[in-house]
Amino acid sequence: MYSARSAEINPFTVMELLQRAQEFEEQGKRVVHFEVGEPDFTTAQPIVEAGIAALRAGKTQYTSAQGILPLREKIAEFYANHGLAISPSRIHITSGASGGLVLLAGLLLDPGDRMLITDPGYPCNQVFARLVGAEAKTVRLDAAREFRLSVEDVETAWDKQVKGILVASPANPTGTLLPPDDLRRISQWTKQRGGFVILDEIYQGLVHKNSPYVSGLAISDDLFVLNSFSKFFGMTGWRLGWVVIPEDAEELFVKLAQNLVISPSSIAQFAALEAFSPEAIVIHQQRAKEFAQRAERLSAGLLEMGFKIPVMPEGAFYLYVDIAHTGIPSDEFCWRLIEEYQVAVTPGKDFGVHSSDQFVRFAYTTADASIDLGLQRIAEALRAWGVKR
Repeated sequence: MYSARSAEINPFTVMELLQRAQEFEEQGKRVVHFEVGEPDFTTAQPIVEAGIAALRAGKTQYTSAQGILPLREKIAEFYANHGLAISPSRIHITSGASGGLVLLAGLLLDPGDRMLITDPGYPCNQVFARLVGAEAKTVRLDAAREFRLSVEDVETAWDKQVKGILVASPANPTGTLLPPDDLRRISQWTKQRGGFVILDEIYQGLVHKNSPYVSGLAISDDLFVLNSFSKFFGMTGWRLGWVVIPEDAEELFVKLAQNLVISPSSIAQFAALEAFSPEAIVIHQQRAKEFAQRAERLSAGLLEMGFKIPVMPEGAFYLYVDIAHTGIPSDEFCWRLIEEYQVAVTPGKDFGVHSSDQFVRFAYTTADASIDLGLQRIAEALRAWGVKR
């Protein structure tokens, strides 16, 4: 009765952990949230006010499938401020980055095709390929190479069914950036074989040090670039994102959007116009600095307890932490931590299979006081479990 594809989808453990955390909170218990990749800040007030104004002005009807032109022009201006000339016609507003990936899968993949994705990487990426009858083929990334994808990795994994690759920079769960030379070589090699590169840039702006490039579009102009208003702009619940595509794909992409989603949320689009205002940008940048400071605070505490962090994050808001010294598999570690100490952390299996039993992901999307409380509880857990440094 139900599709085989739906049965093949693995549970998203982080959401199960979140549900369990919420159950503890309903009992009046204090939970420390390190599990969900969502900024703890509410949406910046200038954006909220713009959304309220749009509602009051009656802007509640369908927009074009491509999104309102003023917002696409704002995004083009955002790129222009960083030295990139991107026509608004190449920018398509989507229902979150996930909505963008659904459309890109429909645009770029046929049944039987393969798309390369990284392991570790965002777990839902394989589902987008599967929904159009294609499949994801994982490329193993090692801690010894800082979890960075190389053109040699792509060459080794490529076969006659592979049509392209999806890679993120900064990456979830590792926080690594793809160096410009590596991105250039991957893009050129893939293009020579008639393939595509989707570059996930949803953590653009959340970079903890000077980045060698603001967008991969500065390296190669024929990438399919995915972005979102959820992370840097703090609009998770508004469900809004965008993609930048090559000019020759515009007509096909719009047809897919017209049929699959009709249009992105009108209210979210009008609110997002204010996301680029000087007042809002100041708020976003200050919050990005706070995430960088939290990374230092949390990592210092974990290292002091004997955990290893193979790669200190260059962006996003995650630490991918090696817990091998505990002798406890990551899934068991995370469930014991939430059940016994009400600290929520995500196991490595959510991000792939390679060494997943020895890694967990911490999201530093919680305030300093919560970070300190979480570290205190983890230290108590390690003592109780007989774990030594």
